[in-house]
Amino acid sequence: MADITRRPFLNRLRADPSVHIQHFRNGSVRHEGAGVAFWYRPATAALAEVPLDDRQQTLLFHARTSDFQDVTVQATVTYRVVDPTLAAKRIAFDIDPTTGQWTSDPIETLSDLLRELAQQPAIEKVATMTVTEALARGVGPIRAEVAGVLADDPRLSERGLAVTDVRVVAVRADSDLERALQTETRERVQQEADKATFDRRAMAVESERAIAENELQNQIELARREETLVNQVGQNERQRATNEATANRILVESQVAEQRAKDEAKAEGIRQVGEAQADVEEAKMRVVQSVDQGVLLALAARDLARNVPRISNLTVTPDLVVPMLARLGESMGGGSREVVAGREEGDGGATGPGRR
Repeated sequence: MADITRRPFLNRLRADPSVHIQHFRNGSVRHEGAGVAFWYRPATAALAEVPLDDRQQTLLFHARTSDFQDVTVQATVTYRVVDPTLAAKRIAFDIDPTTGQWTSDPIETLSDLLRELAQQPAIEKVATMTVTEALARGVGPIRAEVAGVLADDPRLSERGLAVTDVRVVAVRADSDLERALQTETRERVQQEADKATFDRRAMAVESERAIAENELQNQIELARREETLVNQVGQNERQRATNEATANRILVESQVAEQRAKDEAKAEGIRQVGEAQADVEEAKMRVVQSVDQGVLLALAARDLARNVPRISNLTVTPDLVVPMLARLGESMGGGSREVVAGREEGDGGATGPGRR
């Protein structure tokens, strides 16, 4: 909107670069252009302000499909003024010289014009499609149809307007109809979801079966390895027992052989000792055979005396001593007999207590 500064009898107008200003006085153009600034007399001035920026117009209208179903088309049309002089002639862009406000509503006029120009081709395009086609893929064809018609419509060019963009936001049907149409899709999606759930469960069951089979195979393999281990342990134990028995047998055999060798050596020693003793005895016997009987008796008495236990008291009677002395005297000669006779005389032949 233009900025107007009021003074007595004169006003000053300053316009933005996005608006085109025309100043008429007495039917002739005194000032014209975008972003101009000038002084004017309100009493004699006629002003027009044409916007040059892009503007969007939202369109919402109903149409009927080929199968007689009502749909709602929502679109947005972007336009701008390309010839502000021509637009000011065909559309009332007049502004009040005092306030700078439009005396009418030119933007609403442009909206009605665009609505009428865009609605007709959209309705005709929707009429060639079924409701399913319109809802599923009607946005693109409707947009292309509306953009083509608006680009070639002479009513826009005659007013200095140009459409820069057309967008169809949505094509909607009645809520009940949309729910009915969505039922099949929902059912199909639900079936696919159920199928996916079933497949997932089947896959889970298959995975569990595979896991169970794997565990069973593992158990079988473990059992086989355990059997192999047990057999190997038993074989090792048998081998160890065999080795121990062999070692013990060898040890016993060596001990027996050693004991046999010791026994043989001992027996040989005993034999040799026996032979030596036999030789000694034989020599003794030869000596004894060559010695007189009295000497043997003396030796025997001597040996007997050596081996007799200690005697504290000994009683010797003549009956015991006389025969021994007689035999000893006989062996030693006459001298011995004299000794014996003298003792008998001295004793008087009586028996008395013996002496130690």
